[in-house]
Parts: sequence; C-alpha cells; structure tokens
Amino acid sequence: MTNEQESKEVQRFKATKIEAEQGDADAQWELGYMYAEGRGVEKNDKEAAKWFRKAAEQGDAVSQYELGRLYAKGKGVDQDYEKAMKWIRKAAETDKGLLDDVQVKLGKISVEAEKRIREAAEKGDLKAQVKLGNICRRYGDYSEAIKWFSKANEQLEAMTREEIEKEYGFKPRRKSDRAIEGND
Repeated sequence: MTNEQESKEVQRFKATKIEAEQGDADAQWELGYMYAEGRGVEKNDKEAAKWFRKAAEQGDAVSQYELGRLYAKGKGVDQDYEKAMKWIRKAAETDKGLLDDVQVKLGKISVEAEKRIREAAEKGDLKAQVKLGNICRRYGDYSEAIKWFSKANEQLEAMTREEIEKEYGFKPRRKSDRAIEGND
C-alpha cells in the first residue's frame, strides 16, 4: 500500500468514526470492519466487536452476523457459542436474504437460492441484481457480473440519497467520501 492510499484510509477512518460516534449504524458497522481488517487503523478485534455490537443492537443484520462470528471464534470477545448462535439467528430473523448473502460470499450458494435471486434480479430487484453480480463474479463470469452490477447502478443513479436510504437501508457514499478516496 502506498503512503497516499494509507493516508486516504486514515482519513476515511476518521470520518467514519465521527459518524459512528453520532450513532449511525452503517458507520458503526463500517468502523467495526475497519478495526477487524486494520483499514486506516491498527487491527483491533475488541474495538471491532464493540462497534459491531453497537450497530447490531440497532438492528443491523450484517453487524449481528459479524458479532456472532466473533463470538464463535473468540476474537475480541470471550468465545461463547450460545451468544454466537443468538446473534447469527437474530441476523437471519432481521434479514431473510442474509443467508443468501453469506452463501454468495462463501461461494456455496444452492441452485435453488441462485434461481430465486436470478428471478428477482430479472424482475428489477436491486439487491438481487447486486447478489447475482457477486455470484457471477465468484464463478468467474465477469461479463455477466458487469451486466448485473450495471443494472443495479442504473437504478441507484435514478434515485436520490434519501430514497436509497429509505428503500434499501444504507447511505450511498457522498462526493466528499469519493474525494477522500481520490475518485472525484
């Protein structure tokens, strides 16, 4: 990593921390991720668990899942399989599509799940289009992946930031974020 990339990651970390401290669940998840991966800050599993927990308690399914994984592995928290299962179950209850997301990430998606995702993507479901793009990418079909990511992007570009947050539960990056990353 170059010094410039490292500097941008540190700036991104600082900006994210401010939002996380103000109670933004998306920023809390991102901060947990940054601590877990050592992005813009020294890797720290205890801090990762702390921020995943804050977002998880606000109902963020991915944070609930990540916190469950930390409990299962004993990273940043005492290993506790009961708590691990509690958080992973809670994540599955919060977001029924989360299991499909996890399977996509692991490259172990069932034929039935892939069929469901493809049908939803073809009907214009933005989240399904992104999932299908990830499936295609995972299988090395990059032209198909680009097709689905492009369809999802077209929908996002037609929406306002507020519409995206209301409909999909995440905040799109602001121009100031892209400037920090050097993509203005």
